[in-house]
Amino acid sequence: MSDWTPEAGTPPVSTPDEPVPLGVGRTPTGHGAVDARLERLADADHLPADGHIEVYEDVHRGLRAELTSLDSRPAAVPGPVPTPSQHTHHDNRS
Repeated sequence: MSDWTPEAGTPPVSTPDEPVPLGVGRTPTGHGAVDARLERLADADHLPADGHIEVYEDVHRGLRAELTSLDSRPAAVPGPVPTPSQHTHHDNRS
């Protein structure tokens, strides 16, 4: 591998032995655990195609676990919703 860096906008050049990163961007979700899993996808950029499945399966397992954990968290309990009979109207006119 050389220290030469291509100019911006120049597609990467590789040899048959070097995988070429796809350069697919990942937009952060704001949920730290999900973002960490999505960042793991970058590991596939440095692997030959037959190594991608391991990374994809790991990310898939992690994302499924995150979704499952949402189901196991207690739901927020909303306060009571007043019924129309509970609303009081005060008429302060004299």
